[in-house]
Amino acid sequence: MTDDTLAPRDSMEFDVVIVGAGPAGLAAAIRLKQTNSDLSIVIVEKGSEVGAHIMSGAVIDPVALDKLLPEWRDDADCPLKTQVTDDRFYWLTANAAFRLPSFLMPPLMNNHHCYIGSLGDLCRWLAPQAEALGVEIYPGFAATEIIYGENGEVRGIATGDMGVARDGSHKPSFTRGMELLGKYTLFAEGARGSLSKQLIAKFSLDKTSAPPKFGIGLKEIWQIDPAKHKPGLIQHSFGWPLDNSTGGGSFLYHYGDSLIAVGFVTHLNYADPYLSPFEEFQRLKTHPAIRGVFEGGKRISYGARAITEGGFQSVPRLTFPGGALIGCAAGFVNVPRIKGVHNALSSGMLAARHVADAIEEARANDEVVAYEQAWRSSSVGRDLFRVRNVKPLWSKFGTVVGVVLGGLDMWTQSLLGVSLFGTLPHAEPDRRTLDPAKDHAPVAAPKPDGKLTFDRLSSVFLSNTNHEEDQPIHLKVADMELQKTSEHDVFAGPSNRYCPAGVYEWIEESSGPRYQINAQNCVHCKTCDVKDPNGNITWVPPEGGGGPNYQGM
Repeated sequence: MTDDTLAPRDSMEFDVVIVGAGPAGLAAAIRLKQTNSDLSIVIVEKGSEVGAHIMSGAVIDPVALDKLLPEWRDDADCPLKTQVTDDRFYWLTANAAFRLPSFLMPPLMNNHHCYIGSLGDLCRWLAPQAEALGVEIYPGFAATEIIYGENGEVRGIATGDMGVARDGSHKPSFTRGMELLGKYTLFAEGARGSLSKQLIAKFSLDKTSAPPKFGIGLKEIWQIDPAKHKPGLIQHSFGWPLDNSTGGGSFLYHYGDSLIAVGFVTHLNYADPYLSPFEEFQRLKTHPAIRGVFEGGKRISYGARAITEGGFQSVPRLTFPGGALIGCAAGFVNVPRIKGVHNALSSGMLAARHVADAIEEARANDEVVAYEQAWRSSSVGRDLFRVRNVKPLWSKFGTVVGVVLGGLDMWTQSLLGVSLFGTLPHAEPDRRTLDPAKDHAPVAAPKPDGKLTFDRLSSVFLSNTNHEEDQPIHLKVADMELQKTSEHDVFAGPSNRYCPAGVYEWIEESSGPRYQINAQNCVHCKTCDVKDPNGNITWVPPEGGGGPNYQGM
């Protein structure tokens, strides 16, 4: 059966369709129902359950949650239990850790009002709050296509067909996807959303914004010796194991029942094609000031995710006929604070307010311009505006000078309300920053010991990643010859190193190198979609329900 002879998809109509059951999508749904209980709202989520694909640090600023559900602290089931009590910043060298005095930190970096926990678990808690208001949530269904109307307006989305074999034929389990149509569609796909990318291109939403910037965040959860556990302690660091020209840093958060979240962020504008964020993360844990906390502990979870880092300058136009971008699909992460949850929740609520107003005015499928006009003066815009120069300064001057200048800029904005630098631009997309391999030397990664440091495949196992193997590969290489002549021959195959899940391999054979894609390992981080030097790899959703099944991330 060809696509031309497929049976038409069934369709359902709603007032609002939301793509993604992360914090932004759930907040939008809840606020819409709080505003008008008669609205029909549906959320589609590609993960097998709500929270399955959600990963964040997470130290969560409760400012937005207080506005969405003011009584959340009184709910015994809410997973946010540990409040920050000790907030430390360190500069790491290979053998030492130097603590930065608290009085040097700009006030907006203070975390003592924040909570440590799992964003995935928070979304699992928010989902029934939404369902209790009448929101329909469909996990295990990937939105794979945008439905347009006669005039090019967004009318909704279609979920992917299920039961398609790798060769494109239909298995006995084949099930046609559905069309979910709405008066408005909100896209809350997270960083580098596959449909959001299409919308940005189709409507030229990035025409006046800076290039998007990204990082990759890797995270492990450990159950540690209770004697070493310090509930409420959070530590952030920068410096080693990254060199001065490569941006990034680490975090350690103590929370819950002797749990510690350890994470490592690498800015994806790095230049060395031999750099492996995964290997640097493993190396971080061997630092003399860090490794002791893990002795006697057990690693219980692992995950990875691309992070939006462009901030204020890179936010595209948020609205288009029939819908809007919310949350990390728009890029609302505050980079120096390593926080985006509060802005995701706030942007969802802000969009919901203006969409509800539009529906109240009997409008449908037009552009909700009021949301686009409102975000910069909202709490989201104010939050991002104050830190807008931190990432450009870091990228331009390196870690040592860039962090100092970024801190100075945050201080002047806190005290004087002005920046010494105005608004600095981002230089170029992350995929264009790699140097040819001939300009660098490969570095042999230490063999993992299986106790403190680990390999990729054992890590992917902990992410509970699963895909139906007999399905089309969801990592699309547009030009395989270009991958050989450029990605392999010029850049020495960086996909083998930037991928945190062992998806990409160059296999040397007698006939020449062969590119192997182990799509079943993919944890949906989307780093390949960002960092391939030619933009030659496109990540598209696999069959719904596939991918990681994170617990407690």
